[in-house]
Amino acid sequence: MAKVTIKNLNKYFENGFHAVKDVSFTAEDKEFIVLVGPSGCGKTTILRMIAGLEDISSGEIYIGDTLVNDVPPKDRDIAMVFQNYALYPHMTVFDNMAFALKMRKMPKEEIKIKVSNSAKLLGIESMLKRKPGQLSGGQRQRVALGRAIVRNPKVFLFDEPLSNLDAKLRVAMRAEIVKLHKTIGNTMIYVTHDQVEAMTMADRIAVMKDGVIQQIDSPLKIYNDPANVFVAGFIGSPAINMTTGKIARTNGALHFVSDDYLLKLTPRQEEILKNYEDKAIIMGIRPEDIYDSRFDALADFPQKIITKVDFVEPLGNEYHVVLTTEHNEFIARFDPKELPKMGQDLSITFDMTKAHFFDPTSEANLY
Repeated sequence: MAKVTIKNLNKYFENGFHAVKDVSFTAEDKEFIVLVGPSGCGKTTILRMIAGLEDISSGEIYIGDTLVNDVPPKDRDIAMVFQNYALYPHMTVFDNMAFALKMRKMPKEEIKIKVSNSAKLLGIESMLKRKPGQLSGGQRQRVALGRAIVRNPKVFLFDEPLSNLDAKLRVAMRAEIVKLHKTIGNTMIYVTHDQVEAMTMADRIAVMKDGVIQQIDSPLKIYNDPANVFVAGFIGSPAINMTTGKIARTNGALHFVSDDYLLKLTPRQEEILKNYEDKAIIMGIRPEDIYDSRFDALADFPQKIITKVDFVEPLGNEYHVVLTTEHNEFIARFDPKELPKMGQDLSITFDMTKAHFFDPTSEANLY
């Protein structure tokens, strides 16, 4: 096994487009790191540079203690699992999984043992004589995983491997990949645009935008303490509610003041935001930290406002409610205790201990 170290990595394409901008991070030995971000943010380009499939403009990539900038892909001891499976349609499952081992001229009996063990691990031992055309999407993805596992590489690279699967199968397969990581313990770097995959699979997440890592940390740390407006808005579904307002002093206490409501700050927030008095600021609060005021016992520092129910989306175990004031809109996640009706007035409570505040210029989290 081995860690992967990226130092000041840059990628310019021929048209001058700067796709990856001075990226540095380390995937520790046996760690599962997920690169997540919108399309075009540079995450797949980084993965391809680690694999040796894309030239590096500048910077260094180490696998273990070895600088691999000029090492051919076949000699980097990595295995890559692609979005489109990349299976040979004319070969059986066994031959697809065994192909790389045969190219290395490994003894037939050893190949048979490795393929059999990997197939058993993935639950596809009964499919070894089939061809890819006879398999479902999830089964093909298991074969692609098995082909990588038999090589026992130092590092696994995943390029959006579940994006072609239906929603139910994606949930099952991401659990399979996490269990696989716990079982075999190899270092894994996984690329996705799906923040749910990132949150549920990663030891650490690197959130990317425009070729730059915005924040790299554990899933819960990124969710609870986002570095900036982009990270706060990208991670979490429904998305965090953002409102622009200012900090103002009312009745001797600091408040967040919007166009049509005000919210008293906690003592800690007053201390942190005292230099923003009478200045613009952005407040963010997640849907689960807004309560129907009838059921707000869990709010540590409750602040109430009156809204109108614009839309109700029942989901069984919870419901999402779109709430409006004259100038603002919020999405709240409520427990299904009593479903509010569209068009009615509803008192809601903000748990201000969970609110985030961002500088409107830098967009950095002021905590």
